[in-house]
Amino acid sequence: MKKNESLIKQHERLDDLQCRGYHIIQDPKGFCFGMDAVLLADFASGNSDDRVIDLGTGTGVIPMLMHGRGKGSHFTGLEYQEAYADMASRSVAYNELSGDIDIVHGDIRRIRDLFPAACFDIVTSNPPYIKGNHGLSNATSPKNIARHEVAVTLAEVIDAASYLLKPGGSFAMVHKPFRLAEIIRELSAKKLEPKRMCLVQPGTKKEPNMVLIEAVKGGGVQLNIEPTLVVYDEDGHYTDDLLTRYGPLYT
Repeated sequence: MKKNESLIKQHERLDDLQCRGYHIIQDPKGFCFGMDAVLLADFASGNSDDRVIDLGTGTGVIPMLMHGRGKGSHFTGLEYQEAYADMASRSVAYNELSGDIDIVHGDIRRIRDLFPAACFDIVTSNPPYIKGNHGLSNATSPKNIARHEVAVTLAEVIDAASYLLKPGGSFAMVHKPFRLAEIIRELSAKKLEPKRMCLVQPGTKKEPNMVLIEAVKGGGVQLNIEPTLVVYDEDGHYTDDLLTRYGPLYT
């Protein structure tokens, strides 16, 4: 069946996700997904019968990649910015996944008005990394909302995840290592016990610039630190570890 090209607006582009033939609509002048989203989709747990929600889904890349990897039975993407929610909805329609993925335009801070408690098995999020909006000339621009805690804070994302998860469900997130102590403190305060963690460093001699962390609602006190993921080797090529994590995208 020929794809519906009318779903793509003139200023947008269609990118190949290299995953089961899926494509994603993005605005090249807006906020486009990066390596952090791909690594989170690989890192997050998920079984074929799980219900999954992605908080702050942007253009919907994480639900689509997790769907492609068989990490759930039904996926929901919640997005605050209406233009991005619309873009994500059109990507879902373009890939004929409307029966498996729902995109909801809504505010994470009003999560209790949007969903009943304990209705998901898996929650994921690639939230804004930077605290506050100090020094921003336009705090409400799409890029700044995606990067800065303008519309939602770390604590509010974690509170929403705890509210949405069933007991024993898991919350996976990608963030910045400099906020790791805060992340663990906020997770524990909401009865989300950190169980797995992986640091990501851009090169063998560089400090980590990302952390992947997964917590279980009501889980026991035991954290497994996985081997650090190094993105580039000393010759500037992607490491085998990174390519392995990207690998399922190419099947």
